[in-house]
Amino acid sequence: MKRFWFVAIAAVALVGAAGVAQAGPNDGTVTVIHGIPGVTVDVYVNGALTLEDFTPGTVTAPLTLPAGAYTIDIRPANAPSSDPPIITGSTTLPAGANASIIANLSAAGTPTLTVFVNDTSQTPAGQGRLVVRHTAAAPAVDVLAGGSPVITNLTNPNEATLTLPAGTVSASVAAAGTTTPVIGPADVPVVAGQVTVVYAIGSLTGETLGVAVQTIDVGQQAAATTTTTAAPAPTTAAPTPTTVAVPVPLGVPSGDSGVAAGGSSFPVGLAAAVAAVALLGLGVGGRSLLAARRGSVR
Repeated sequence: MKRFWFVAIAAVALVGAAGVAQAGPNDGTVTVIHGIPGVTVDVYVNGALTLEDFTPGTVTAPLTLPAGAYTIDIRPANAPSSDPPIITGSTTLPAGANASIIANLSAAGTPTLTVFVNDTSQTPAGQGRLVVRHTAAAPAVDVLAGGSPVITNLTNPNEATLTLPAGTVSASVAAAGTTTPVIGPADVPVVAGQVTVVYAIGSLTGETLGVAVQTIDVGQQAAATTTTTAAPAPTTAAPTPTTVAVPVPLGVPSGDSGVAAGGSSFPVGLAAAVAAVALLGLGVGGRSLLAARRGSVR
């Protein structure tokens, strides 16, 4: 048991070690999940307290850490730093991948350490990636969405991945071949360009089953472009406008019409009609414009 706790908590401690080593060219990204119920500890890295009161169910923020060796001391939570550590040793952080490390229970209930390499490729446009990881002391399970199985016979320490449109999924976990939830149902958001990782943790027989959730932003692939086709040219020629000849009088008689003789060759009667139509049009247009303006104010 002591050896397990050194290995598991040493991996946990690496997340807090960013401040005790300089970054190198072969860094790795590490997220650590505490998935064992009932154990709270303080972790010292190279003599410095780096994780205090690290409790079950906690998911650390991802950190980019340099590869290298670290000295780890483990003490009970809130124990004085002068107390001898209950576990001490050293460990090495490998470089390269984006990894998640979870201290969890095996299917048989034995404390263990499980490492997953995260898929950080972009999701399709408008979609997100949902990853379910079985890291609980429980037999094979089915994952249900809306009451129907979408992942079947998932065993510890394996994972299953779904790519789904962005939205919210009502998910639950049931024993394989059944639909009675042992975890959930719970609303799980699926975010475009994001990986949502759900860990089943705890123990079925110990009645401590639960979940821990990790998210990773990976971005989206570019959406497919739609080609716009220009409208085809008309196949028939536009009709030729018809011209109507209007006789133009040689002169306008003088009198009380208000138009001086020889001042226009446009018929007075026609001019009056045009003026009336124009005034009528102004009246109608003004009312329409006023109505449009009132409508826009509303």
